[in-house]
Amino acid sequence: MNPKHILTYLCSFFILLFINACEEKEKDYFTSGFKALEVSESSALIWTRLYAQEKPNPIKHQRREEVFRHPIDFNEEMPVSQMDGGVEGKAGEVRITLKSGDVVFESPWLPALADNDFAVNHSFESLKPATTYMVTLESKASGTKYEGSFTTASPAGLVVPITFTTTTCQYFWSFDDSLRGFKTYDLMKSMNPDFFVQTGDYVYYDKPGPLSKDITSARHKWHAMDSWPSLVDFHQGTPMYMIKDDHDLLKDDISDKEALYGNLSYADGLKIWRENVPLKGEPYRTFRWGKDLQIWLLEGREFRSNNKEEDGPDKTILGSKQKAWLTSTLQNSDASFKILFSATPIVGPDRDRKSDNHANKVFQTEGDWMRKLISETENLYVINGDRHWQYHSIDPGTGVHEFGSGPISNAHAQGWDPDDKRPQHQFLRVNGGFMGVKVFRENDVPQIVFTHYDVEGNEVYAKSFSK
Repeated sequence: MNPKHILTYLCSFFILLFINACEEKEKDYFTSGFKALEVSESSALIWTRLYAQEKPNPIKHQRREEVFRHPIDFNEEMPVSQMDGGVEGKAGEVRITLKSGDVVFESPWLPALADNDFAVNHSFESLKPATTYMVTLESKASGTKYEGSFTTASPAGLVVPITFTTTTCQYFWSFDDSLRGFKTYDLMKSMNPDFFVQTGDYVYYDKPGPLSKDITSARHKWHAMDSWPSLVDFHQGTPMYMIKDDHDLLKDDISDKEALYGNLSYADGLKIWRENVPLKGEPYRTFRWGKDLQIWLLEGREFRSNNKEEDGPDKTILGSKQKAWLTSTLQNSDASFKILFSATPIVGPDRDRKSDNHANKVFQTEGDWMRKLISETENLYVINGDRHWQYHSIDPGTGVHEFGSGPISNAHAQGWDPDDKRPQHQFLRVNGGFMGVKVFRENDVPQIVFTHYDVEGNEVYAKSFSK
């Protein structure tokens, strides 16, 4: 072969190698898809994260058989990039587009930066109510795209049937499907709910695999959780509301803002929460879904007194500003049914040793105020998180109804003796699953049905009310 031809061939070969290397370097992925958050009749906040891996690391460790299924022989010192469920983030730029018919809303190119854990979000305003929007995520560097959809809330004057689901308490290692994550999410997806509410303990910083005692390992827990395929597929078409609890912020029953968990501070936990759950305003908020339903999402961590303080009129979980807001918005609502979401119980009953919520004696004064306010508000019900068992309770003093959805999986169920059924309990089941709620009209009379499901999607309890 002519030496010039050989040289030309070699140059072309190395140029192609260089181009391929560059293309490989530019690859990025939307491994955890997106979440449509804070959806109202006219707005939505879209969140996503840019990753360097198409799929999370596979599960390598076996688990113990007792509650919480801690991983066996897990090396807490290994780099998070090597951990089960790990997904490395990547810097870049992301554009989010919403489309409904000929109407298009487009964000600017949004920077995915290490400082914010490569997460981006954009708030879209002036949307139409009761309208389905197609969502497209696009990476500027690679052209990678990801698509899904969500539907905005119906206006307050419109009578429409509404279905939603709610869960709580999900530890990565309590999964019940080693490939997809949690059966519950696939079951909820099959129900095609209008929206979903997660009532706290979305991740657990203070449980092994790893114990999240620094920012890097705490962020890893969000990557691993959000990249389970069952969660990705569910969020691809279902809008979501989230409230935080102690395990999402630092550690169990945290109320001391000066506390540390290893090198992780309360401020670190709050920053990481806001990276993953960006809000436009206060962490307490309310949303209307048609004429017959309004929901309230309470904030139970940012404004609370220290759990160890003596109870009295000034001891609080909610804080004075949130309490005034709650009283005012409840009084001003004309929704047929109202649902108060709390990360912790208001009715209970709870264990005597606990000192973290309105069902405990240490917050008796504000708890009494809460139960009285709820009882004086027509057709108001409570759905709470935090408890690792399913239940429906009625407060004997005020008649307030409270529903606990129970944990996401059977592996996470514990903390209450199933034979210890108290007078408050209308239903008690110490196992996992989720709750579905339906609001509809029958002969033009508003109806609401609260249904507990197990992790196989079987109905285990239902309670209905008419306005």
